[in-house]
Amino acid sequence: MSKRPEYIAPPELFYNDDEAKKYANNSRILDIQTKMSERAIELLNIQDDKPLMVLDIGCGSGISGEVLTDKGHHWVGVDISSSMLDVANKAEVSGDLFEWDMGQGLSFRVGTFDAAISISAVQWLCNADKKSHSPQKRLHEFFSGLYRCLRKGARAVLQFYPENSKQSELITQAAMRAGFGGGMVVDFPHSTRAKKYFLCLFAGEPNYKVPKAKEEGEEEEERTTVRNISEVRERRRKLGKRAPINSKEWILGKKERQRKQGKEVARDSKYSGRKRRIKFA
Repeated sequence: MSKRPEYIAPPELFYNDDEAKKYANNSRILDIQTKMSERAIELLNIQDDKPLMVLDIGCGSGISGEVLTDKGHHWVGVDISSSMLDVANKAEVSGDLFEWDMGQGLSFRVGTFDAAISISAVQWLCNADKKSHSPQKRLHEFFSGLYRCLRKGARAVLQFYPENSKQSELITQAAMRAGFGGGMVVDFPHSTRAKKYFLCLFAGEPNYKVPKAKEEGEEEEERTTVRNISEVRERRRKLGKRAPINSKEWILGKKERQRKQGKEVARDSKYSGRKRRIKFA
């Protein structure tokens, strides 16, 4: 099994001139990147036909950006690899390009973009390439910056390759803490090669529904939407804050749980949970 790219070198070094040429000349890579970009735009679920201003995060050689152009949208791309951006410039892509580390946040003006997409980029934030790097902090900076630069009601679809369920959870939790709603869509969940993860987010539009995944049969489609951020946030809101430890409510709740477990527990009285007075000798 081949080693994951993020464990070989940091992205700005891994995507060197040789690797960047593959994205310009390799027909298989072009086909895969184009299909994932088309799927991400489909999951944005844009209703009207007017052109949007879209942020392309990890735009690379501009493959995903050109798909946006073909759909009639304007776009701005950011990427950490100067070699990949050189390929995009030589191809004379129509978007504006910026060399930037998304783990340092996104410093665009508030509400600049109508939507955002990202193809095969977010998982790089889960790897610490330097001693100063913290995946949690870098994910927080990224999602907080993304939330700020999207207008209210804007949507973002981020395709990524999680190494495991913990990494997927780490990314989802970071998005939720930044204020996003939405959820995860997994296309072709039973396929090893075709499986694709898409984090579908929205900023301040509670009625937006997470799209369905691609699979044969409606039952499979329903099952592959694996996590809905909005539902998790709503459950937490309803639960509210827990009672402070050793408070009367906490003690009574603990005693009730122990009774249900069949344990012997002292009976409740008006003295349960009451603070003891300090006795002086």
